[in-house]
Amino acid sequence: MKKQFIYAAVFALALPLFSACEDDFLDVDPEGTILESEYYKNPAEAYTGLVAAYDPLGWEAGDTYHNIAAINAASDDAYAGGGGPSDMNTWQAWNRFNLTPAVGPQEEYWDRNFRGIARANTILAKVEAGVPGLAEATAQRYIAEAKFLRAYYYFELVRLFRNVPLFTAPLATEEIFNQTQVGPEEVYAQIEKDLTEAIPNLPTTVPVASEGGRATQGAGKALLGKVYLFQQEWSNAAAQLADVNGTPGGTSMYGYKLMDNYGAIFDPANKFNSESIFEIVHTNLARQDWGAWPNFEGNVGVQMMGPRGYSGPTYVSGWGFNPLTESLVAALEGDPRYDETVLDINAIDGATYEPSYDDTGYFVKKYAPRAAWLSTAGGEPVLNFNIDYIEIRLADTYLMEAEAIVQGGGDLSRAAALLNTVRARVGLAPVAATLENIYRERRLELATEGHRFHDLVRTGRAASVLAPMGFVAGKHEVLPIPLEELANTKLEQNPEYR
Repeated sequence: MKKQFIYAAVFALALPLFSACEDDFLDVDPEGTILESEYYKNPAEAYTGLVAAYDPLGWEAGDTYHNIAAINAASDDAYAGGGGPSDMNTWQAWNRFNLTPAVGPQEEYWDRNFRGIARANTILAKVEAGVPGLAEATAQRYIAEAKFLRAYYYFELVRLFRNVPLFTAPLATEEIFNQTQVGPEEVYAQIEKDLTEAIPNLPTTVPVASEGGRATQGAGKALLGKVYLFQQEWSNAAAQLADVNGTPGGTSMYGYKLMDNYGAIFDPANKFNSESIFEIVHTNLARQDWGAWPNFEGNVGVQMMGPRGYSGPTYVSGWGFNPLTESLVAALEGDPRYDETVLDINAIDGATYEPSYDDTGYFVKKYAPRAAWLSTAGGEPVLNFNIDYIEIRLADTYLMEAEAIVQGGGDLSRAAALLNTVRARVGLAPVAATLENIYRERRLELATEGHRFHDLVRTGRAASVLAPMGFVAGKHEVLPIPLEELANTKLEQNPEYR
């Protein structure tokens, strides 16, 4: 099926049916469809529509694997890797910055986020119009969650593409081809509006056994703080993030606290841990096999990032993507987080593997496929890793607030406390709260978690750091508008790619 902007917009015409897994706020693949006009007639159907709006968060279709693997390849943390220069050629194009409107990961990012927006708009329209039997408090929460999701999806789009269409209601068929792009200022204003309106009606906490992965007030404020940070609104960013963070090293009013053990953050036994603010959930309960490609509920990114042809203890063979750069490995040498971040195959007794393209011998350890993590629930085990992706975690918000304080001329003693609490967790000595130290800490603390490329772009360092990879200043800060989206629409290509 052609993936075009129209495909995102016409979700309002047919609603896939999803069911929530009993222990996670998740969905499994649809087995049928019901016309949207015949749906949302009771609370159960409204809930299903809300689940559908969350659904694209976990999509791994084709190119992206959340904010991990594809964008890792665009940074100086990892290469694209894989079986050769044409394996996942969309990643290879971003890795070497030879992107074109036809070649790159842009179509998948566009599709995932605009379909999420369309679904959020649909549930908003239906709940705001009134769903029979839906309690007012529940309705207000659903509206808040939908606005949070719409803000999230648009934040992804504006960072990746800059100039995108902005629609806040379901589109009629005749409107689809007439959509035009708006500037980033207008998109950011809508994101801020959505989050500001959503936060008061989001729950402060959720029962993780039944609602883990749903948006909370803490997630809303963390995302809003991040949005302000990207626009260099330093005082606004610091204020939102301070609410999330609380006293450095303590437990915040939302219950967040740094994990004592750095490596335990990424263990699937610790889903929704005290450091997790917004987590994209995966499950093995769908029990999927190759026939489900590429719509998986398990985290296939784990399999992607494992070493090819691996034989040895602890791990299983993967597909060899995202071998770490020598630059990242060197930066982590001597850091206590090295052993939890860098999987050095050559240091494992008795281990062998097949070198990837751009092989370095080092791989992403945080999401490496461990034999103990293989699913026994059914289906193809390598497609059903029950491992979540933590989109926002507390150490990230600590460091964002510290940066906002320093940039805005705020309380340097608090900035230092935030920075050095992150360092103390792994046994590192205090350092001064300077931008250089904060930037370095972000790279080491958050390595391979998908933040590095955006950090380099927003701080103006991408041109120098990524130049050896082919990055061209004034062009590669954004992706091209996907070529397929330009046909028969009023969308215009980003000037850098014309």
